Order: sequence, then structure tokens, then C-alpha cells
Amino acid sequence: MNLHLEGNVVIVTGGFKGIGKGIVFQLAREGAIPVVLNRKDGVEDEFTAELSQITDTFDIHFIDLSDTDAIAPIVEETYRKYGRIDGIVNNAGRNDNLDVETTSWRDFEASLHGNLTHYYELVHQALPYLKESKGSIVNISSKVALTGQGKTSAYAAAKGAILGLTREWAAALAEDEVRVNAIVVAEAWTPLYAKWIQTFGDEAAQEARLRLITDKIPLGHRMTTVEEIADTVCFLLSDRASHTTGQWLNVDGGYVDLDRALT
Repeated sequence: MNLHLEGNVVIVTGGFKGIGKGIVFQLAREGAIPVVLNRKDGVEDEFTAELSQITDTFDIHFIDLSDTDAIAPIVEETYRKYGRIDGIVNNAGRNDNLDVETTSWRDFEASLHGNLTHYYELVHQALPYLKESKGSIVNISSKVALTGQGKTSAYAAAKGAILGLTREWAAALAEDEVRVNAIVVAEAWTPLYAKWIQTFGDEAAQEARLRLITDKIPLGHRMTTVEEIADTVCFLLSDRASHTTGQWLNVDGGYVDLDRALT
């Protein structure tokens, strides 16, 4: 299916690894122009080389998104260069495992800022251009917002707020025909997830831990792939999803919505 994304300018945060990288690469394959916002983390040269094999039309801006005031100049530069902004993918974030027992309110607020405020600011700054293009916003959230996890209050609060903003923005921007949706990620196989699995010991221990998780995923008893999430994001950004807004899509093999006790 042609998603009609050719030439569309889409800003993606946290695009160097995992889900963000999958989204950037799939946008490039669809002919869109990805504008990637990411801090330098040692993979930027490899990322650039790989993306250059797909497209030669993209931009990378090195930014710590906690430095919220640095977002506006990037948005303005993007619009000046291309004359349009068609989409926003708010993806960057980190589960920092700050629990209610030991986390001060100051650390709680700092975590909220790092995981939530840049979602707001990027949309705030890009909104005039999204209204002009009748564009689309996709917010990446987490199952933690719906199911809880334990030991991660700040991250859960941020991801819950992201779902709330998705509905609020969809309502606020409906008259402007700007669509806003969220992807709720559950158990997706990313480099960060793989690194976490490695903390459980040797290869046998890692496999055992992974089986405990995948056995609870109803569809196929397997992890969701980055590509499956990226494909859904690209669909939501496209005019093929022209009457879809305010939705929380669980791309998770039924993990959240189906009974995980099913055998």
C-alpha cells in the first residue's frame, strides 16, 4: 500500500536506536524526510551511514531534549529549510525506575521533565506548521501507563500524561484537521530491552527470563518487533489514516487487552 508519505517532513525524537530508529528508517523507505532529534551517544556515525543507504534527504540535530528551550530553533530551522512540517513523532524517553518509596519529589519532577516536557514543547512549537499541512502527531507511550509495573512511579506518570495529552490534543485540534494518536508499547525487542535481559545471568538464565515474558503475550508468544511498531506509526502519519484521531493503539500481540493467563 502506498502511504503517500513521499516528501513529507516528519520530526522524530530519540531516533538513533530501537523503536525510534525503526520509525526513522521506515519513514525514509516510504519517501518521507526524517528530521531526527537525538543526543550524541556514540552511534551517530553508524546511524548516519545506515540511513544514507536508504535516503540522502534527512537531517540530524544533536540535542539533549531536557534542554527544552533548544527545541524551538530546530523547529524553525526545519520549516525554513523545507517550507513544511507534516508530522511529529514524540518517541524519546527512558524508564528510569524511580519508585515511590525512595524518590524525592525533586527527582520525580526531574524525571517528568525528561520524559514528558519535550513532548509538549515540540508540538507547541510545531503546531502552526502542522495546522498549515493538516498534519499528524504520534506519541509513543508505554503499557506502564495502563498496567503499572512497580518501582517506576515517575515514568508511569509521564507515560500516563502522554496518553492524556493525546486525547486532549486530538480534541483541541480536530477543527484544524490535525490528527493525534498514541502507540502503547508493551514488550518490544529493542537494544535496551536486550541489555536488560542480559542482567539476569548466563544465556540459559536469559532465555528462561525471556520465556516468562513471552509466554504472557497471547499472539504468537513472542516480542513485538520494532518494525511492527514503525509500520503502525507510518500508517498513522499517513493520509491512509485520515479519519483516525484520539486513539491509543496497543501494538503488543494482545498483551494489555487480552487475558495474559490464556494458554
